Amino acid sequence: MNLSAVIITFNEERNIDRCIKSLQGLADEIVVLDSFSTDLTKEICLKYPDVKFLQHAFDGHIQQKNRALDLASNDFILSLDADEEVSSDLRNSILKIKYAPDADGYFVNRLNNYCGKWIRHGSWYPDRNLRLFDRKKTRWTGINPHDKAELQRGSSSGRLKGDLLHYSYASVAEHSRKLDYFSTLAAEAYLKAGKNASFFKLIFNPAFAFFRDYFLRLGFLDGYY
Repeated sequence: MNLSAVIITFNEERNIDRCIKSLQGLADEIVVLDSFSTDLTKEICLKYPDVKFLQHAFDGHIQQKNRALDLASNDFILSLDADEEVSSDLRNSILKIKYAPDADGYFVNRLNNYCGKWIRHGSWYPDRNLRLFDRKKTRWTGINPHDKAELQRGSSSGRLKGDLLHYSYASVAEHSRKLDYFSTLAAEAYLKAGKNASFFKLIFNPAFAFFRDYFLRLGFLDGYY
């Protein structure tokens, strides 16, 4: 199969070069759909002759990711965020099935880097995601900004060895700013969908999530961060 890698971007000059480099020799096409970045994202992408750089106004993570799927030339898609990188083990796993896929979609484990530390416990790992798939049988769904690639009912799936490396937040301050941004987007999306949170959920859900991730899923083993 020919493989298209698709990435959506907005002001990702810090990350996009690393992401594209990890796809060299793996993807037959790299599609970057940018939301009119004001930094050097465009200039960095255009350094690579195999990058198909396009722009469209941002209207939601789910909408933008589905739009990027439709812009690709090939049906088999490797979908990445700009702050992600294909590890060498994952690269080898993809190459092994590239020309003889035995499933409609493949799940990968995502390993998150937080403030320079790889987080291997809690809900942050293995953080399984569907990232390699046949676009004819897959669409991005969910409620913004919590997008999720979902296979059609009856489709087959597999798992790939190796981690997708995710460089999430460089500092606690950046994490705080992003939390504020994403929580506002989510609140607006839920309100538009007519969904409300009860007082019980506001109290119980965060407390349970902390207990589950920090104790049951051994998050305390990752130390301070």
